[in-house]
Amino acid sequence: MAVVMSCFPEFRANGEKLQYVNSFKYLGHVISCSNIDDTDIQREITNMFIQTNILIRKFHKCTVAVKTVLFRSYCICLYDAALWSNFHEGMLNKLQLSYNRCIKIFFGLNKRDSLTSILLNLGLPSFDTLMTNAAVSYTHLWTSCRPTNSIVMHLRQLSLYSL
Repeated sequence: MAVVMSCFPEFRANGEKLQYVNSFKYLGHVISCSNIDDTDIQREITNMFIQTNILIRKFHKCTVAVKTVLFRSYCICLYDAALWSNFHEGMLNKLQLSYNRCIKIFFGLNKRDSLTSILLNLGLPSFDTLMTNAAVSYTHLWTSCRPTNSIVMHLRQLSLYSL
């Protein structure tokens, strides 16, 4: 691997030196210098367990119908999943296992119960359905927008060629 540059130029904004960081959060999405989405997927896994535990603590006595609405609202909002393009397959598998585990934990089900049966009875989407819906929704929004910014217009044209 060739090193292009051993030190980077100093950037300033309003007279203050800007730091280089390995990752940062922008609009809730973690962007890393390696362009790998594993950190953001891990953030989503952590967030899913946090939301599930909050719901268990506050709503454990509710009916299954109420719990289903709550789970849909707070635990399966993978709004940035369509942005993931470079990740290790193991991280996505870990997210899928976490999703399945959170469903079983929140609804008080046995870990050996059939997930297909659970999803059908609760009317919840499978993990694959969630990911497909996120990608389709993102593609629809991206291709139907009418950008006025020249950079966004150029990126949109590039993405249309790759579809």
